[in-house]
Amino acid sequence: MKRVVTFGEIMLRLSPEGFLRFSQANSFEVVYGGGESNVAVSLANYGVPVDFVTRLPKNDIGECALMEMRKRGVGTDKIIHGGDRLGIYFLETGAVSRGSKVVYDRAHSAMAEIGPGMVDWDKVFEGAGWFHWTGITPAISQGAADACLEAVKVASEKGLTISTDLNYRAKLWKYCNDAKREEMMSELTSYCDVVLGNEEDAEKHFGIKPEGLDITTQGEHVEAAAFLSVCKQMMEKFPKARKVITTLRGSISASHNTWAGVLYDGKKMYETRQYQITDIVDRVGGGDSFMGGLIYGLMKYEGDDQKALDFAVAASCLKHTIKGDANLVTVDEVEKLMGGDASGRVAR
Repeated sequence: MKRVVTFGEIMLRLSPEGFLRFSQANSFEVVYGGGESNVAVSLANYGVPVDFVTRLPKNDIGECALMEMRKRGVGTDKIIHGGDRLGIYFLETGAVSRGSKVVYDRAHSAMAEIGPGMVDWDKVFEGAGWFHWTGITPAISQGAADACLEAVKVASEKGLTISTDLNYRAKLWKYCNDAKREEMMSELTSYCDVVLGNEEDAEKHFGIKPEGLDITTQGEHVEAAAFLSVCKQMMEKFPKARKVITTLRGSISASHNTWAGVLYDGKKMYETRQYQITDIVDRVGGGDSFMGGLIYGLMKYEGDDQKALDFAVAASCLKHTIKGDANLVTVDEVEKLMGGDASGRVAR
């Protein structure tokens, strides 16, 4: 498989133990993660050569983030250094009817202060076949948005497959108005061959939405057919896109979700089985694990979009059982679940 490059911010995640609220915490658990770094870790676990590109401060905390990527088998030699701090986010894990809560502390981070011209994209993309970015990166700052646009232009010129996870984050888009955000995201997404996004992403970024669907009252069953119009509208808006993918999460409670996905290739819509994910361990990174599985599936099972989609959903289903941002599972474990073995029996 050709090398994959991902670009974005890795952060320090601080969480109260278990299901404690922020106000109850006397200590915080430490995890390093972020949307694009999580995708890179998934791919490395599947044996795909992958580089993660970011900007890190040259201090002990930045070095810890670097070490986390290295120990997971992710290439780090394209990472640049500068700035004074690593971005931080605080996570309060919800349960039952109390949803999880995130507080960001990433203003003026090393990655927030990146800009065009800092990364040698020609060198980064030498020998690469795929480039992945998410909507989180341009949300960080204008400089990050400009650097991301620079990256997709070079990747496009070099003929790389370009993918995005639209990942709308209301708490991050603070430096520009809605019209400017839609303009920037539309330009960035226009370079993409593979576009992943849920119903909120499509609506918030581009005003595209399925008819008669309220994301806060979906309950257990999410109708895949309702998203066909979204996929078609996305392809009309972005003619370069060969595949538009949507994850289908039914939120019964913070501890119990249903999980499935659909893929539209311009002619046919593919749909996966629906998984019941009960007693969720950690849902953060669920979408990233789906994207990592999808990229792997589209490369490994080339020409079989159904199998690629099935792999992505099964991989993400397993991620919900793993503490932390990244999906630490193997191809064998994912394929076992794809085959219908959800018993959780001890492997001896």
